[in-house]
Amino acid sequence: MSDKIAVIGGTGLYSMMDDFELTRQEIINTPYGEASSPLVFGMLQGKEVVFLARHGFTHRLPPHRINYLANIWMLKKAGVDKILAVNAVGSINDNCTPENLVIPDQIIDYSWGREHTFYAEDLTRVVHIDFTHPYSRSLRKTLIQAGKNKELKLVENAVYGCTQGPRLESAAEVKRLANDGCDLIGMTGMPEASLAREISIEYASISVVANWAAGFNGDEISMEQIESHMQKGMQKVETLISETIRLID
Repeated sequence: MSDKIAVIGGTGLYSMMDDFELTRQEIINTPYGEASSPLVFGMLQGKEVVFLARHGFTHRLPPHRINYLANIWMLKKAGVDKILAVNAVGSINDNCTPENLVIPDQIIDYSWGREHTFYAEDLTRVVHIDFTHPYSRSLRKTLIQAGKNKELKLVENAVYGCTQGPRLESAAEVKRLANDGCDLIGMTGMPEASLAREISIEYASISVVANWAAGFNGDEISMEQIESHMQKGMQKVETLISETIRLID
């Protein structure tokens, strides 16, 4: 049986993909409350793919208000084995330029107050998961090979720093993150990655560089530039996802 693949990203991602054949939508109730959106099922490269709009269909949920537990649990209940997560990020690394795609291999979590584990209530024993390598190494390898097949310029290693949001960071905060060893700054990478690990779903991130982080390359961040960079970057994401799904056995 082929693995069932999920893509977590923006509301309109699946509609961008010309070869995606939508089949149905489904709402799955969860013990953790309401998920961000219904699941959108369809066929891509001859395989069933599930799309979840992380911020909701109307992009109404800020990063710190997303019900990550419900989202990941719902995908598991739907039979998902692998998650390709699309994340918009700022860059503090000269090699990760706007519009580039980055496949991070490490993460540092600076978020707070988010429900971040399935193992909090009614336990018979405390559960500790191994998180040495937070992203699936095999899934990252497939993404990188897919990028090479399509001649996409990918940055193959990076440290993702997950901040709380929804505001962008100050220049001093960005300097601190750089000193900590971060290459990218995003707001949605955690606790998605650790929750997927807790319930045995392979998880990897496709990070789309939308801007230089505050104070790194210029005085202020323009939302117009962010939108322009994201639009061009998402065209590459569409190609990368399609080829990755083709390669997954």
